[in-house]
Amino acid sequence: MSERFLDLGNGFWNIRGNLRIGGVLNVGTHCSLVRLSSGGFAFLDSYSLDDDTAAQVMAITDRGRAVRAILNLHPFHTLHCGPMHRMFPQARLFGSQRHHRKWPDLPWQPQPVEAPEVAGQFPDLRFSLPDGIDYICQNERVHAGSLLAYHPASGSLHVDDTLNVLPLPGLLRRLTGMPQVTFHPTLGKALQDRPGAARDFRDWALRIAGDWAESKAVCAAHSATLPIRPGSFADHIRKALRRVEKTLIRFEEKRR
Repeated sequence: MSERFLDLGNGFWNIRGNLRIGGVLNVGTHCSLVRLSSGGFAFLDSYSLDDDTAAQVMAITDRGRAVRAILNLHPFHTLHCGPMHRMFPQARLFGSQRHHRKWPDLPWQPQPVEAPEVAGQFPDLRFSLPDGIDYICQNERVHAGSLLAYHPASGSLHVDDTLNVLPLPGLLRRLTGMPQVTFHPTLGKALQDRPGAARDFRDWALRIAGDWAESKAVCAAHSATLPIRPGSFADHIRKALRRVEKTLIRFEEKRR
């Protein structure tokens, strides 16, 4: 599958890439490019661009010299950090503590990417770390936690794993009852082992549903970029919550 460079408008591009499990099954991945109002550009997540996509990026970013930062948002998306840094060596490199451990020789910024101090450096974006679930799970098969980034100017939401997009045809979706946007299937294992964790996760989800109500696109890592009607994001989140409600209730009952 060829890469796709999607222009979502107002200085936001989503790059749909390839990720093959065992060298066979292509589950896809992504990164996004954002034009900063202060000048320059920032990448959300790292990806090894193919020649055609790299040429498009270089044409926009003064041959890469205008890329100011690379923000690696998902602690378990680490494969492409080295190649991305080599392509844009002048860009400040941000990541979680797990990124630092996986690539100890890269020139990481001292603050972890999820720190409020980092968010303050990028006023064109809104960041949110889900409440009630672990950002970096000890079980490395659990990837539900990630740092979400919303770009108000374009209405684009960049998310790794916490939210998934199911690009099912309308008829099949109606027959199966599956929503277009879902939470990651490992959510139940990512919840923090304490009373109130499930409630905190629900509250967080409803909070971003309101704060980012004008979202126009959900860019999810291993599935698709989904255009949505402005004002419909809250409905997508409520449907996703209903789908995991039994999981949240079971979790709460065990910790009363």
